[in-house]
Amino acid sequence: MRARLALPVALLAAISVTATACQSSSGKDSAGSAPKDGPSAASSAADYNPTPYDRIKDGGTYTTAGTFDDQGNPFNVNATLTASRVWAWYNADAITYSPTGDVQYNPDYYSDVKVAVAGGNQKVTLTINPKAVFNDGTPIDWTAIRATWQANNGSDKAYAASSTDGYDQITSVEKGENAKQAVITFKGVNASWSSLFTTFLHPKAATVGNFNKAYVKRAHPEWGAGPYTVGTWDTHSGDITFVRNPKWWGRKGKLDKRVYVNLESTAAVNAFKNGQLDYVSAVDAESLKQVKGLGGTEIRSGGSPFEYSLYFNTKSPVLADKAVRKAIEESVDRAQIAKIQFQGLDYQEPLPGSAVLYSFQKGYEDNVSAVLKYAPDEAGKQLGAAGWKPGSDGIRIKNGRKLEVGYTLLGDDPLGKATAGAFAAMLKPAGIRLVIHKADDADFSNILSERKFDLFVSGNRSMDPFGARYLCDFYCSDRDSNLTGAGSPALDKEIRATADIADLGRQITAVNKAEREALQQYAFLPLYSGPSTYAVKKGLANVGATIFYSPLPETVGWEK
Repeated sequence: MRARLALPVALLAAISVTATACQSSSGKDSAGSAPKDGPSAASSAADYNPTPYDRIKDGGTYTTAGTFDDQGNPFNVNATLTASRVWAWYNADAITYSPTGDVQYNPDYYSDVKVAVAGGNQKVTLTINPKAVFNDGTPIDWTAIRATWQANNGSDKAYAASSTDGYDQITSVEKGENAKQAVITFKGVNASWSSLFTTFLHPKAATVGNFNKAYVKRAHPEWGAGPYTVGTWDTHSGDITFVRNPKWWGRKGKLDKRVYVNLESTAAVNAFKNGQLDYVSAVDAESLKQVKGLGGTEIRSGGSPFEYSLYFNTKSPVLADKAVRKAIEESVDRAQIAKIQFQGLDYQEPLPGSAVLYSFQKGYEDNVSAVLKYAPDEAGKQLGAAGWKPGSDGIRIKNGRKLEVGYTLLGDDPLGKATAGAFAAMLKPAGIRLVIHKADDADFSNILSERKFDLFVSGNRSMDPFGARYLCDFYCSDRDSNLTGAGSPALDKEIRATADIADLGRQITAVNKAEREALQQYAFLPLYSGPSTYAVKKGLANVGATIFYSPLPETVGWEK
């Protein structure tokens, strides 16, 4: 599962993107390449104090900054990374991945997994733990797998599904030898099938109405399962507490409580310094400076499957003009944006070149550099050729309309403000005025779901290593998850054809080719990633920079 649109720049507290600048050069291609003396790939290191289950003590509380999201169903198109994280503490974590992306089956849910190919079609047989049961007493069986597939396969457009890819390749989900066995049949072969059933829905949660609405600012612990369940869910404060689940059949959770406290980034750092939190993201040089060297604290830093990008709303009148979009992209010095984000910290990475693969992954190619160069002088010329003539105040005009583009900025985070200011300064020489619209952090989900923006920076985190399967989510013109609205039926067809390639190597080659074409819509621009860096109280086990790994809730706790 790829948790889309993790966070806007102004909400960096919930993740970490601390790193140092890729130094901006004056070369024409400084937006498209890393510094010559920098690394060829981003960090793939993990740093989370991996600790065996039997070396973690029973009891204790783990408290961090965090809250629930407007849409708490992670399968829903309006869900963000927050929804996935909260969901995992009171719902099934049936499949996880190692930091490098190896598949890990959780025997508390799937006691046996078999994958076979016959006649060119793949068949996956999931044998479900006989003890597995939802909290309301409903057995977890093949019907939960079927319900998850039916809600996400795209056959019923009433479901606001985040991604139908992969689910739409399944031709049937049937009962196996008994109700505790699900037999999943694909048309063709799907090498990344495991990402479809890392968790699953209670059949009651999979009706159209419940799928779309039941989890809006609400939890449904009765439809969940796992070592923890909801203790308190405070819709006024946004705080959440999870406690041990008396109905859990598997390995007992080590913690007594897992607590989320709804705090903004600055407040979260102060709360950590005061001993109120056990873990906090070090989001910039200043916050890292405040937490580094604190007694009883250690800094954990590693690679990051995060990426921040600039989204263009092609349905807004001014950005419907492709020439304007291209001119904006050519005017953006991505190395300078990275420098702002990573100021004062000791880290380097190449600028990101893809929405779906990271530079430390096999098959990655810099598709952005293949189609785009930093060329501010060319931007002005192209706008002139497209009929946008310089006005007396330097702002271009066409058909009596000034070339003004909105930029939505959430909250009052200094990095967010600095980034907005940099964009405005970069666009001005081309004759484009950036109009900054401020909004509250709480408006994030609504801004995205209602497309209330011209330009918007937001982040994305991969929850699994199969980035190639998410190409359509970013670029298909008929996909709600494509926030830009760009694309064409012909491009959609090419993108979808990549999903039918069984060989992963050949598939990634085709994905790179299709992405290069999609990026020529000039509606989406990857900006930066950076490492994950956290301040953590010493002794906290299985928490930190984990890349693709999501430690099972029962394994999080305090060392003996």
